[in-house]
Amino acid sequence: MERGTGQHRKYLPFAFTEHGALMAASVLSSQRAVEMSILVVRAFVKLRGILAAHRELAAKLDELERRLSAHDRQLVSLFDAIRRLMAPGDRAGRPIGFGREET
Repeated sequence: MERGTGQHRKYLPFAFTEHGALMAASVLSSQRAVEMSILVVRAFVKLRGILAAHRELAAKLDELERRLSAHDRQLVSLFDAIRRLMAPGDRAGRPIGFGREET
C-alpha cells in the first residue's frame, strides 16, 4: 500500500474541495468568513467553467485531427489515381474509332 493512501489519510490535504468550502461557509458565521467562503465557491465555479471549456476545445481538436487524417487518406488515394492516369501505359486493345476494314 502506498504511503498516504488508503481508508484513513496519514497526511491532511493541502486544499479544500468545493464540497468542503460549502460546508465551511455553512458553519462559519463571521462576516469575513462568509465573504471568503463565497469567494472560494466562486473560484471553484470559475475553475469548473475553465475546465469545461478546455475539455470542449480538446474534443474539437480531436475531431479536427480525425477529419484531417481522413482527408489525408482521401487525398493520397486521389493523387495515386491521377498518377495512374498520367502514366504511359501499353494500350493493347483495339484502337478507338472507326477504321477501314480490309477485305
